[in-house]
Amino acid sequence: MKLENLSQGRLNTTLMGVVKAVLDYYHLVSSDAWAFGGSGHAFLINIHEQICPSGPYCWKYDGFQKLLRNLGLEMTDLGFYHSGSAPEERAAVEQKLKHALDSGIPCSLVNMEHQVISGYDDKTFFTGQPWGDCCGGFPPATLTFGSWQEMKDEVHVNFFTFGKLRPADDRTAVRDSLSYALDLFRHPEQHSLEHYGIGPIAYDNWTRAVAEHGSSHGNWWNGTVWSECRAMASGYFAEVGQKLGAVAGQADELSRAYKEIADLLSRAADKSLESTAKAALLTETKEKEARAVNRVESLLAALA
Repeated sequence: MKLENLSQGRLNTTLMGVVKAVLDYYHLVSSDAWAFGGSGHAFLINIHEQICPSGPYCWKYDGFQKLLRNLGLEMTDLGFYHSGSAPEERAAVEQKLKHALDSGIPCSLVNMEHQVISGYDDKTFFTGQPWGDCCGGFPPATLTFGSWQEMKDEVHVNFFTFGKLRPADDRTAVRDSLSYALDLFRHPEQHSLEHYGIGPIAYDNWTRAVAEHGSSHGNWWNGTVWSECRAMASGYFAEVGQKLGAVAGQADELSRAYKEIADLLSRAADKSLESTAKAALLTETKEKEARAVNRVESLLAALA
């Protein structure tokens, strides 16, 4: 069986690729930018102390999942599994996934990347490939029942289901997302895991690590993902200005500010950029984001 019209796009932020696929499946109309902004992901930045490429995946999802409800989605975590998970544990979660799919409910997994699960046959689940087959088959297009052999020796996976809810009105969605944006930057420790940093701590971690790890794959991937998020924040504020005309001027200023931040993060992704120059660039970006967050606070107050 296969859910029709459930297909993951080419977003580098693969969690949002899954979310957008599910929104489209449920006919919940949303641009990429509105999905990023309304879910709060547009305002996230998470950096490991060694700029590990796991930064976009290893953070506390609870605030994000709460905001998804405003977009009309209920994301339910079916649990974490690893190479030592017993066959009966694997069979149990597979049965939950099949039951959800049979009921027309999309599913997903995260194991290295987030992938939508759109259906199954008698041997495998069908899993989304956000960049097609351009990366040597990674991430894989299937997940074999029982063995999960496609994951090889990298089994550290969570599974999710996505139910449909009634979306919040635009004003509520915007206010809640801006509150989350402030909390990410002002109280980053509440959203991060050990050895990772969110918001200003993310910039500090990155700046300290560039001398040793600034030319790494992790540096490039973090810059790529977080630049995409800030570009989506820019687009989100442009839409906020269109939908909530009373704050259009403030929203347009924020759209321009986050476009600048996105451009700076794109430059920071360059593995060849000399470490001293990269550290200075990141310091500048942190300062610009702090000023933007202050403007977010002012916009939120205007919407009270």
